[in-house]
Order: sequence, then structure tokens, then C-alpha cells
Amino acid sequence: MQTPCSEGDRTAEADRDGAAPGRLMAISDLHIRYEENRAIVDRLRPASDADWLLVAGDVGEYVEDIRWALTVLSRRFAKVIWVPGNHELWTPSNDPVQLRGVQRYEHLVAICRELGVLTPEDPYPVWEGEGGPAVIAPLFALYDYSFRPPGTHTKEAALAVAEQAGVVCTDEFFLHPDPYPTREAWCRARIAATEARLAEIPEDLPTVLVNHWPIVREPTEPLWHPEFALWCGTKATANWPRRFRAASVVYGHLHIPRTIEVDGVPHIEVSLGYPREWRRRKAAPGQQVQILPAVARAPQF
Repeated sequence: MQTPCSEGDRTAEADRDGAAPGRLMAISDLHIRYEENRAIVDRLRPASDADWLLVAGDVGEYVEDIRWALTVLSRRFAKVIWVPGNHELWTPSNDPVQLRGVQRYEHLVAICRELGVLTPEDPYPVWEGEGGPAVIAPLFALYDYSFRPPGTHTKEAALAVAEQAGVVCTDEFFLHPDPYPTREAWCRARIAATEARLAEIPEDLPTVLVNHWPIVREPTEPLWHPEFALWCGTKATANWPRRFRAASVVYGHLHIPRTIEVDGVPHIEVSLGYPREWRRRKAAPGQQVQILPAVARAPQF
């Protein structure tokens, strides 16, 4: 049984010493294969030595790049918590690490453990700084093609509609579910294991749920290509924010940084995105987002 753990983090030490208190910050979709994005990561700094950073997936596609970014961040922040995105799970043909599916994920988890970075496979830590206490629950829930276009009732029909619209996610070529027969089978296994762990969290503690993909469908509504929602989550997690007392839900993947409320719970997308996307926004790129207490943000479409 894995239960939340309060690990004597530097937040409490900072308070005792009179230094700046720590903040719970987040960012995602760093995509450091782009040199401009790599430079942004190289400049990322905490405001306080006690800050924690949630990294909600899509650091990069190549194992060497992922290791570099998490090494940089783990040396600067009091604690880094990472969840995988679809890009980390890809097996590009020119990556020297040709592991697929579960083996690739487990390899990345092993790298994180070398660096002291927490993952969905570790005991959930308790944030006790501003807005706490709250259990930080890094999730890896994947997707199961259940965010389907209107009028479709099967995966096959939904994929046909998407293909007709010219929308096919690169996951179909590079994200292998081995040893599971399909990505949705892997998703079902992840949902079952994660749900059991979340149910073990003491009922007097709120949570911060961190997943690469949104865990409710509402964030996908502004997508320019609505068919892409097929690769953006699963209906199986729709009640998790209420059921597991979420104070905030953190996600990425869509590259639509904003905060929305669903059933009174803030859902906070913290994506950097591709240079062609963040260049169009007024805000400076690569800004960390404070998660607790959640602060309303205007959309940055």
C-alpha cells in the first residue's frame, strides 16, 4: 500500500529560516527538441529555493533530451514531479533508446528516480506550503478514444470521421502500447491501478491531480480540430475531481493555456507549446503557473 508522504521538504525549512516561502508551480509541453524551447527551459528558475515544480508531460521525444531537462530542473527546484505525456512515450526511429510501451515508461521512471524526480509510480507527496496541505497526485491515465465526435459510437467510426477530416494523431505511428494489445487496453489498466491508489488518500486531505491529458472533456471544446479530442483523454476519469476532492487539476497536451472551472474545480492547463504557438501570445513564453491557491487566467489561444 502506497500512502501520501510528507517528506520534510525545504518549504518548512524556509519558513523557519525567514526565507521566502515556497510555491507550488507547474509547466508542461516544453518540447525541447525546438532550440527556442530548450533555451526557455535553460532559463527557468524558482522564485524561492522552496518552490516545487509540476511537469505535466511532453518534455520531449528523445530519452537524452528528457534526461537533460529533468536534470536541469531537479537541480533548481526543491522538488520536481513529472508525469508522462504522449511525446515521452513515442519511440522515434532515430532515438538510440528503442524501448516501446511499458518498458519505455519504466525506463523514464528509472531515470527520474536517479534524479530524485517523483513520478506516478512513487508515494504521493503532501504539499504543505501556500494553499496546502494537499496531496499531489501525479497521474498517468492515457486515453481510450472515448472523447468521440458527435454521432459516432465506436472507436472505428470515430477514427474514420477524424481521418476524413484530415486529423490523425502521430501517436498512431509512434506510441506503442506493448505488451498491451491496444492503447485503450493500456489505458484501462492505468485507470484501475490509479483509481485504487487515489482511493487510499485520507479523506480529510484535498488533492492536486496532475495528468498530461485533461481528465474531463470540457477543456477540449476550443480545439480547432474537434476530432483531435479522440487522443485527449478518457470518460473514465470524469468524476475523479469530485470523488477525490481536487483543489486543482493540472494538465497540458492541448497547447491552450488557461484556467476553467468544471463543477467548481479549477482545471489549469500549463502548456508552453511549440514556438509557432507561443509567439502569437502576448504573455512571455515559459511562465510557470502557480497552482495553489489557483488564480484565474485569461485564455491564451
